[in-house]
Amino acid sequence: MSISTLNAPVNRRDFLKLTGLAGGGLALAFYIKSGGDAVAADSATDFAPNAFIRISPTGAVTIVSKQPEMGQGVKTSLPMVIAEQLEVAWKDITIEQGDFDEKKYGNQGAGGSNSTPNNYDNFHLVGATARTMLVEAAAQTWGVPASECRAENATVIHSSGKKLTYGQLAAKAATLPVPAKEAVKLKEPKDFKLLGQRISQFDTPKIVTGKPLFGIDTKLPGMLYAVYEKCPAFGGKVVSANLDQIKTLPGVKDAFVIEGNGKVKELVPGIAIVADSTWAAFSARKQLKVVWDEGKVASESWENFVSQAKEKAAQPGQRTLRKDGDPDAALASAAKVVEANYVYPFISHANLEPQNTTAYWNDGVMEVWSPTQIPTIGAGLVSRVLGIAPEKIKLHITRAGGGFGRRIGADYLIEAAAIAHKLKAPVKLTWSREDDLRHDQYRPGGLHFLKGGVDAKGKVVAWKNHFFTFGEGGSPGSGGGLSPDEFPGRWIANYQAEQTMFDTGWPMGPWRAPGSCVFAWVIHSFIDELAHAGGRDPLELRLELLGDKDEMPGGGGGGGGGKGKQGGPSYNVSRMRNVLKFAAEKAGWGKKKFPKGSGAGIAFHFSHRGYFAQIAEVTVTKEGQLKVDRFVTGADIGAQVVNLSGAENQVEGSVIDGLGVLMTQELNIERGRAVPSNFTDYPLIRITDAPAKIETHFLKTTYPTTGLGEPALPPVAPAICNAIFAATGKRIRQMPLSRADLRWS
Repeated sequence: MSISTLNAPVNRRDFLKLTGLAGGGLALAFYIKSGGDAVAADSATDFAPNAFIRISPTGAVTIVSKQPEMGQGVKTSLPMVIAEQLEVAWKDITIEQGDFDEKKYGNQGAGGSNSTPNNYDNFHLVGATARTMLVEAAAQTWGVPASECRAENATVIHSSGKKLTYGQLAAKAATLPVPAKEAVKLKEPKDFKLLGQRISQFDTPKIVTGKPLFGIDTKLPGMLYAVYEKCPAFGGKVVSANLDQIKTLPGVKDAFVIEGNGKVKELVPGIAIVADSTWAAFSARKQLKVVWDEGKVASESWENFVSQAKEKAAQPGQRTLRKDGDPDAALASAAKVVEANYVYPFISHANLEPQNTTAYWNDGVMEVWSPTQIPTIGAGLVSRVLGIAPEKIKLHITRAGGGFGRRIGADYLIEAAAIAHKLKAPVKLTWSREDDLRHDQYRPGGLHFLKGGVDAKGKVVAWKNHFFTFGEGGSPGSGGGLSPDEFPGRWIANYQAEQTMFDTGWPMGPWRAPGSCVFAWVIHSFIDELAHAGGRDPLELRLELLGDKDEMPGGGGGGGGGKGKQGGPSYNVSRMRNVLKFAAEKAGWGKKKFPKGSGAGIAFHFSHRGYFAQIAEVTVTKEGQLKVDRFVTGADIGAQVVNLSGAENQVEGSVIDGLGVLMTQELNIERGRAVPSNFTDYPLIRITDAPAKIETHFLKTTYPTTGLGEPALPPVAPAICNAIFAATGKRIRQMPLSRADLRWS
């Protein structure tokens, strides 16, 4: 059986009967309209056999996962939704990764924690529709009403006890029309057997035994291996190189210049070296001597921009993002005023699997194997930059060894395709670790110059923020734009947010929970400062700030930071209040007495439709060594946790990732180039630094189910930094912690 979803209207047609599998197995195709009805596919243009579900005559069930898998667990969780409604035991299911084909599958991007909310309801309907057709096939076979039949464990059972397996019913079901949505009965959540359980990721056995799954594992007959040398300074061009010498080196097949298209996030100019092994290509690269035109970006450095920001901080910003009331007057009359400057650096994604892609230009078709998050971007670049018709591009989605937003950009994919376009053999491009750090699309750094005031009762009466960010062409880089609706804007009567942007040629891209990942640290650290200045409990002040409204109209400012545009989902204040109280209860907030050197901190954030509150308990030795003793997360992601094991894994991973970034990660930029080259000078968190105990608690609500890849990360850093202050009296206003002196006496 094959079922396809596509959120586009199509005309109802007679259902196309097809026995598409060897031996007469069932292959069906239908689409889910935007309104929710299942309709037959257009046999002339849209028919897509074997799209989501295949049932063989033996009863073997295969579910195809259409979204890219990069460790977030979507290859397991979304098929679980189909399997739940289909009534098939999980142990009897095989999962395949679907190739890129949005006519067949609908949207195939994985980013913004959208995979679950964009597919959850439709996939319930997909599984239930298939089950309904199989039950009807059995009813017609027996000549009984379908109401007397039920499906269980890949079998349809009549009230008399008669049984037929899905494999036996597949061919018959193929002759039936697709039922309307109203005729399809979804299982009630109380009857779920699979959803909400702890299910291991489908690929885990292959991962731990080293089976080929990832892009870097791709191997084809006659394959060549490539490296791509780019200017150390962002956006530089090749003037000359010793290519004739390189071509004589052992194993080298070719070496040539690619001019690029002048866009730093697409095809950057460089030199390709193609050899008969990765080792030969990497070795030849060491002999490469290039004269570069480094361009104007080579005059730019992080420290220079920091100095400029400090000089301009007291001046009006380039843009006023939001201004409510009279912040200056409110500050002048405040009982206490707090000023603070917060700084965070550029950082890399540092995926453990370096960027790579295999491409093969053969007979007018570009075939690509790539660990991409949003394949439509990569395919679009290949088409536009290389002038290849979209229908002549075949893209295979491989598992990715980490994404976090990095593989939304497709620079590595277009590089591989551009190299393969010049050759007559499949070519695997592999980036080195140095390439990965020095040619990333970085999370932009930023500086916030804040001033806040509280009255005699400790209530926040004023808030001002002059935010310095980075971008290009007049727009902030991804995650570098502060929304005018970002909390606590709209909540404080006298509020002002200004933005000044430094225009650079530095490559920037989405980094896990773009914008929210840093804004939460700044905002909730400063709220903590105001709480202590006003003699208030940090939880109490946060609840007071949220107020008693059930919903704050307008954009939520929690959809990813974006480019500072208003919009996104509205802010459900009651959900945030509830999850904040829920987390505090689970952590026992205010019920513990901590000795000097230990303390607790709290933070919350709304990001990517998820409402999260977190409490950190830490100990800092007199010598300044930090240990996170306990980390508690309260999460509201709606009515249903799909895979409890995967959900806990995502939250725990976010906690560790957030702590690792806070502790050590910093990518300095000098003379227009990234300084770190490897994990020796860009250290990642070690297992000994991980929290001693991580607790994850889900607050089940009636809201739609949402994703988990990003929203658990933003409150991590402020919760830990606020706990450090409670433990030592030292306020952390600069990332990473490696720059701070945490010693106390």
